[in-house]
Amino acid sequence: MQWPLLESLPTDDRARILDSARRRHFKRGETVFHEGDEGDSLHLVETGTFAVQVSAPAGERATINVLSPGDFFGELSLLQRPQSSQTPRRSATVFALAPAQTLALAGSAFTALRNAHPSVEHLVVAALAHRVEQLSNRLLEALYIGVDRRVYLRLIELAEIYRKPPSDTVIPLSQGDLATMAGASRPTVNQVLQKLVSRAIVSLDRRQITILDLPALRAAAPDVGPPAWDR
Repeated sequence: MQWPLLESLPTDDRARILDSARRRHFKRGETVFHEGDEGDSLHLVETGTFAVQVSAPAGERATINVLSPGDFFGELSLLQRPQSSQTPRRSATVFALAPAQTLALAGSAFTALRNAHPSVEHLVVAALAHRVEQLSNRLLEALYIGVDRRVYLRLIELAEIYRKPPSDTVIPLSQGDLATMAGASRPTVNQVLQKLVSRAIVSLDRRQITILDLPALRAAAPDVGPPAWDR
């Protein structure tokens, strides 16, 4: 298994990190940690998929990301706070959408590695740089890309995670989950999805979106056009 997060590290440091990690297994629906919990480990996703959720203003849970093999989460637990005994708190809830396993690197193990091999510190830099780039891209999308195309892009990303040829691609998420990931309201996302339904590109069911024609979805994404305010 390869993780892009580790690619910038020297081979020896990469091996040290993997050797210090502990494999963990999760059942479908099992929570890895809750928002507000103490952060004690970084997780490298080996198999399965995980949902990342945050608390919305009204108190409900909002899915902001889906992670698959090669991804990671929990990087804030590696941050050392000088002259402070406080442990970083989790900023989101993560749970398994399917049977899954990770390699978990405890914060204490990372600190020991960093003290013995200072170059391991680059792992934190790489993790934070990845998150900043990801958030920046989502912000740019929200500012300059129309809702239709944002929905298409999230669907394409999810299709790459759940695709199992030769059968149709079933995404086990609700329209509300997709709306949060696309940065739009559920009614607006439903309108976009209904257009795709009318073209036999997707079908809808309870907490499930099925991609019937992925090539057509990919072909449609660049043709959505600019945001409404720029038309």
